[in-house]
Amino acid sequence: MKNFIFATIVAAAALSACSERISLDVDRQGTEKETELSHDMIVLGEQLSDPYSVDNMTKALNSLYPSTKATGHLEPTDFYVRFLPKDQADMQLLAEKGVVMLDHPLDYRIVREGDWYHDPEIPENNITWQYAVVPVDFEFPKNIRYERLEDCYLSEHDPVTKADGIDWFEVEREAFRLSGNASMLAPRTKAGDEVCFPEGYIKISDPDFSNEPVGVKGIRVCCNSFVKVAMAYTDEDGHYKMSRTYSTELRYRLMFKNIKGFCQGLNFVLVPASVSTLGSQPAEGCSVTIDNYSNYYLFTRCVVNNAGYDYYQACEQSSGDIPLPPTDLRIWDVPILGSSFNIMMHHGVLLETFNPLHEVLGLYTIIAKIVQPDIYYGIDGCSSYNEAYQRALKAFAQAGHFAQVGMYWWQEYVISEVGETAMMTFAELLGSIGSSNGNGGVGSYADIVHTYSNYCTTVLYQRHYTSSHDVMGERLYSPQMLMYLDERGLGLEKLAPMFTSDVISYDVLKQKLLSYYPQFKNTILEAFARYEK
Repeated sequence: MKNFIFATIVAAAALSACSERISLDVDRQGTEKETELSHDMIVLGEQLSDPYSVDNMTKALNSLYPSTKATGHLEPTDFYVRFLPKDQADMQLLAEKGVVMLDHPLDYRIVREGDWYHDPEIPENNITWQYAVVPVDFEFPKNIRYERLEDCYLSEHDPVTKADGIDWFEVEREAFRLSGNASMLAPRTKAGDEVCFPEGYIKISDPDFSNEPVGVKGIRVCCNSFVKVAMAYTDEDGHYKMSRTYSTELRYRLMFKNIKGFCQGLNFVLVPASVSTLGSQPAEGCSVTIDNYSNYYLFTRCVVNNAGYDYYQACEQSSGDIPLPPTDLRIWDVPILGSSFNIMMHHGVLLETFNPLHEVLGLYTIIAKIVQPDIYYGIDGCSSYNEAYQRALKAFAQAGHFAQVGMYWWQEYVISEVGETAMMTFAELLGSIGSSNGNGGVGSYADIVHTYSNYCTTVLYQRHYTSSHDVMGERLYSPQMLMYLDERGLGLEKLAPMFTSDVISYDVLKQKLLSYYPQFKNTILEAFARYEK
């Protein structure tokens, strides 16, 4: 059974790893450049000499300042290391300690850009080496294998450099020259012009919203030159600016972990957040415009990212009336699915609530929770921004609903979706039979989930596309009943808090609404009389 679960994980990861070659419109100082990028595995060339190694920085310092007290051998400020996590629990522990992990070495020439890398010496079903730069006082976890690859000197991490009178940017440039990497340096004009805080815009075309591209909001942008790594989040206009300065060409990539707290997709086995490479770009920054002619996965990831950001924003602006999804929400983008399915396994549904599965997994339950996603987001057939946006909004609305009702309620909904017969068969395969313990009837849970999420999606979609009158949802789960109430004064901020764990059927929902809003009694009764199934 454990092998079956792991095989399922790997298969889903492989589906998400499918890739193709694309062209992006990359703006370099106001000019457009077509850059062909591979979104498959990174191909490495030869190992390079790292300019930021203690040895290379010491040589550069002594070369430029041979007769000052500053000469001598520099002490390391950072260690270039690689970790080999056993599982996602190890990955999570490192992330909690503030380690920024990259799945490929930082001191090799990139022959072909890509979104992921897997060390050929590591079995495909295992997590590959994770490369990182940590401060010299970093406390390495005892149970995670690691190797110190190099001692590094990053001048901005040395407090002495703030008042020592040394031009450390010129020392860095000298280190690039002495280490054989001079071709990566930005051309020097007058002193200081080549030193930049990289910044730019990540935008996407949403033609039904605006004639101009809109920002990809709250997404993490990462850049690096060897072991000098920087990250920043985009604002609502898609603008980002790094807090570190560079004077060399950099490698840029998007990491789909949103500032609001959700991440999506898998590049390869067991990696919780997808990466999309933007390739090598200037030190001053990289600006990208994405549209539905761009790589399909990059496009849909950006739309899901924006839908999630907008949903979280609506929750925050409602002062909690619209329920936020749980923290650390995980989304997998699955190409073969034409709709989304919110199992919420990362937050314990089935793994903790379905006894036959929980008993078989035992101690592995915690690891399985870390590995599995919450939402299987189906991207098949999403050819336009607004279609992918609508589908994603519904997924986030359901995640918010889950946060209000809890694991055991949500299991009843999952059973109502996949069918109790299928769940019973699954249980029998495990040697035990489980059963639904709800008292609302399994079908009623799906009624509640889809009616609410279709209604929530309709309202938020119409707030985004202000000229839209579209009502979302299949005929079976039409939100018309709630829209009827909405149009007569009971809006989303009043209706959303009603969908707590006690609401397991339309009848319970009706009685609760009558109790909370007696002044709307006639309107409530009319809505249910017209639209209740």
